[in-house]
Amino acid sequence: MEIAYEQEKLVFFWIEKEKSWLGLWETDKVNTPYHPSLRHIAFQIDKDDMKNIKGWLEERGIVVSTNFGFPPGRQPIVLPNNPQAHAAIYFKDPDGNSIELIAPLRIDFEEEFEMMTLEDWEQNSNIVK
Repeated sequence: MEIAYEQEKLVFFWIEKEKSWLGLWETDKVNTPYHPSLRHIAFQIDKDDMKNIKGWLEERGIVVSTNFGFPPGRQPIVLPNNPQAHAAIYFKDPDGNSIELIAPLRIDFEEEFEMMTLEDWEQNSNIVK
């Protein structure tokens, strides 16, 4: 299995490159009510769908989570998990599990960037290629 992203006590493995990955955390937080290493699953959607997903979720009464300090009005966000970047939005299912919808933006690159909104990503001609 190929490593997609790695950091201390965290590793993502590609299940199918550019389509799905498995994230594993080493943590002492397993007894907390919620932590990203618990009750979290991500599904890939198309980049074009990501642009409209917040409205689609809200139309159905689904509350967008404020992960990483970005309020719902400033989502989806782009996560800098070098060597790839993907857009993401989070919400909870009826059982309280965290659901992440992701859309790959760039794979196999090394440029560093800060977490930002998808809107900011698309307006940044230095990153988007």
